[in-house]
Amino acid sequence: MKTAFLMTALTVLLVLIGDYFGGLQGMIVMLSFSVIMNFYAYWNSDKMVLRHYNAREVDAQSAPALYKMVQELARRGNLPMPKVYIIDSPVPNAFATGRNPEHAAVAVTTALYDVLDKREIAGVLGHELSHVKHNDILISTIAATMAGIITTIAQWGMFLGGGHSDDEGNNGGNFIVTLLIMILAPIAAALIQMAVSRSREYMADEGGGELSGDPDALADALLKIDAYAQRRTMPGATEVTAHMFIVCPFSRKTMQQMFSTHPSTEERVARLREQAAEMRKHGGR
Repeated sequence: MKTAFLMTALTVLLVLIGDYFGGLQGMIVMLSFSVIMNFYAYWNSDKMVLRHYNAREVDAQSAPALYKMVQELARRGNLPMPKVYIIDSPVPNAFATGRNPEHAAVAVTTALYDVLDKREIAGVLGHELSHVKHNDILISTIAATMAGIITTIAQWGMFLGGGHSDDEGNNGGNFIVTLLIMILAPIAAALIQMAVSRSREYMADEGGGELSGDPDALADALLKIDAYAQRRTMPGATEVTAHMFIVCPFSRKTMQQMFSTHPSTEERVARLREQAAEMRKHGGR
């Protein structure tokens, strides 16, 4: 239902943009385009995201420790074994993608493997597999693809001049309205992303703590990743894919951080510490 809502909401936004720039004809073009885009996004959005970050697939031979860790966590969560990818990046981070658990992928950066210890990596992977288990990956990946296309179209509006002509041939738009659409359309897309991702991060943290059996390790991992993210933006990171990562990939020195789809790391860590205390209280780790 959430995926259908998102695709419908972004389709309506596309049609409205089409109406402004091309009237009825523009609406028809954008509606047709959105149908094609929705179909393509459902089947290929994960590949587009992985390709954007130049992620390379690894297996039990090329990355035995990482692959075995994912395999064990997937077994604990009664999940199909996802594909495993590594992204060459000096900034630690990770995300999951795919249209369902049977077609899922988990990607981690090389820095994540260098900066975190084994317990912390397991916590991060548990978080990402929790996204897979709760079917968050489809909606987050489609949101990234569709918001990216909407952002591009809105930016094109500036160069197209904006505004369709009325029956008398007068241009119905103006520079200010065009500028507003160029600014507000990407923000609208980002707000939809934000609405569906913040609460899911808390749930994935809790699920990751349960799956790895060590919420404290995930909390420690979040603190380390966040410390890096505060200082340096992940190379290649984009606003429309930022919500997919376990921690926002933009440094706090950038404007993009203002539109972060992630709850505060401090709040997430506090919740994980409480979860760890409860698990110890009831005989867990």
